[in-house]
Amino acid sequence: MANEIKFSTAGFRGMTAEIVTAQSIQRLSIAIAEHIFTNPYYGFEGAGYKKHLAARSLKFKRPLVLVGHDTRFMSDKFADIVCDILASKGITVKRAVYPLPTPVAEWAVLKEGAVGAVVITASEADYTQNGLKWIAYYGGIANNEIVQDIEKSIPSLSSAPRDLPEFGYQNSAVGNQNLRDAYLAHLTTIINVKAIKKAGLRIGADPLFGSAGNYFRKFLTSCGVDIEEINGGSNALFGGKVPNAGPEALKDLSALVVKKKLHLGIACDSDCDKFGIVGPDGDWISPNQIAPVILEHIIKNRNASGRVCRSIITTNLIDEVARAHNMPVRETPVGFKYISELMMSGQYIFGAEESGGIAVSTHIPDKDGILACTLVLEMLAMEGKNLKQIFRDFYRKYNTYYDKKVSISKREIQIAQIMEKLNLNPPLSINKTSVWRIDQTDGFKFILRNGSWLALRPSGTEHLIRIYAQAKDPQTPAKLISEAQKLIESLS
Repeated sequence: MANEIKFSTAGFRGMTAEIVTAQSIQRLSIAIAEHIFTNPYYGFEGAGYKKHLAARSLKFKRPLVLVGHDTRFMSDKFADIVCDILASKGITVKRAVYPLPTPVAEWAVLKEGAVGAVVITASEADYTQNGLKWIAYYGGIANNEIVQDIEKSIPSLSSAPRDLPEFGYQNSAVGNQNLRDAYLAHLTTIINVKAIKKAGLRIGADPLFGSAGNYFRKFLTSCGVDIEEINGGSNALFGGKVPNAGPEALKDLSALVVKKKLHLGIACDSDCDKFGIVGPDGDWISPNQIAPVILEHIIKNRNASGRVCRSIITTNLIDEVARAHNMPVRETPVGFKYISELMMSGQYIFGAEESGGIAVSTHIPDKDGILACTLVLEMLAMEGKNLKQIFRDFYRKYNTYYDKKVSISKREIQIAQIMEKLNLNPPLSINKTSVWRIDQTDGFKFILRNGSWLALRPSGTEHLIRIYAQAKDPQTPAKLISEAQKLIESLS
């Protein structure tokens, strides 16, 4: 049935050859084509898309869709299916020559005026997973309204074409396009390349065998950066690691930075929507640590002004930076699509989420790990300081916040029961501190009287309960996490 295929916050995703199969990609491609031709706002004849094209003085006789894939096992084959089906429906299809990062696809959609793009990827998931992301004409991941429209159009197994598509697209209407070089040329217009060229930076880069491998070296060498790259080839198993740009995945990069005495290490997950930073001592720097510093940089050195937004479980240090510059802050549910909606308004200069997503107003409305990494390099170059000095100066002005995050695996029914019990009987005191306010925008965020907070929410992609904590002293987050774990077990 159609409801067998469901989107999460990260698009359609599942186990390769079990959930993500030639048939499920076929059915989903048919639904995307139906959405393109029938949706009254986001489709080819839709009011929103027509207004979007008119503002850019563009007009098409047929819908244009871009198609690409990451470096995962079967990704290129699944992209073949998408190309063939969309082309057979009368849609003009341009397929990316190189493995395609999601943010590059989003930028290309805006540049080309396409009605949308398909990227075959499971983002930061392990090698057993794959999936599909639909990018709408506005250059961001499909919003809830679009997702619902596509899901209702997915043909059932009984009504879907019986013959599975062959791998290797045959339709002559499918054209190939080099989206990489155009994107990198665009980066030079929004990054201070001149400052980077003068800085003499020595950088370690780890694409984690993902699509960043075609981008990091080409761009950084053009900026005069001395780059040491690892894990830049092809490896369907991602070297036995989960390609999420987290501390475990970047141990090799940390060792490289220390061994070669580099200024910094940069990394992206497999489709480049999230990023990772390793400091000169080999320490992994969390997004909650680096995002406020990047915000300070774009305000101070790039003269940005406007509003700021962040997800509900992202550090409050972003609020401190924004308030110091008289900028309002908006809090969103978890899921970057909510931040993207605000970025599209044109009022917001910066959006961030704790899992490694950053957006800035001079670029696409969605997160871009490649841009985030280059912004950190630009910051070093424009400040004329190493990362240690930048953090030292930053914390002379702002408070230090400490964060901790863990996940607990539970069955789907258990997660639902735990959330329902929390709703009926939430704790009024945590870690011997009274709860001042409970925010249920996304799960439960318990804000305590002393300013620390604890959040619990179901994962949007896995059968997990995510637990987050933040405080101004280093010991409290671990204590709050421990309290949350005990609470969850008592409700199981």
